[in-house]
Amino acid sequence: MTEVPDWLETLAAQAQRIQVPRILRPPAGRGRSAAVLMLFGDGPHGPDVLLIQRSTRGRRHAGQPAFPGGGVDPEDAGPVEAALREAEEETGADPGGVHVLCTMPELYLTHSDNRVTPVIAWWREPSAVHAASPDEVDSVERVPIAELVDPANRVTLRHPRGTAGPAFRVRGMLVWGFTAMLLDTVLRAGGLEQPWDPEQVEDLPPEVVALAARG
Repeated sequence: MTEVPDWLETLAAQAQRIQVPRILRPPAGRGRSAAVLMLFGDGPHGPDVLLIQRSTRGRRHAGQPAFPGGGVDPEDAGPVEAALREAEEETGADPGGVHVLCTMPELYLTHSDNRVTPVIAWWREPSAVHAASPDEVDSVERVPIAELVDPANRVTLRHPRGTAGPAFRVRGMLVWGFTAMLLDTVLRAGGLEQPWDPEQVEDLPPEVVALAARG
């Protein structure tokens, strides 16, 4: 069992106070409640965060790296319970070893009509993880924070629609879209970001665009 490190306490405190951009503010009376688990731990390569690679066979967000998560079901007590349940179903992570620190403000995703609550947690007693739901998840990775903040692994990706956003190349994954935006936000809020060149712009690979268009 390990105590919550100072860097994560700072990150959680700042993440709760972020100003949600207008485009991500949930519209009144719309959107399905959902949650994602941002599970930080102390791994073999230092501080890390748990990410999944969604199955290419999935109907939504096919092939995309993401945080474990999904919709808040009627039997869930709320977004925290939903995030822990989904993480266990998708990765096998034992909720008993997870210490929840806070929730962030809801973020609205127009494409999926979801109101997503990010749940920030500390993995005080890590458990073995794997692709526990093969129909939904291809792989599970504990991605070191050092790799995420390495400027060599950062790039701005441009979607064919003309939008652009931060992205990360880590562990054989191209992390982009909502997940990358959320990572970029909390790493910066927590004072962990290293200077990188956001003017290094690349187009989203065609095969990634094709998978995303299926959702």
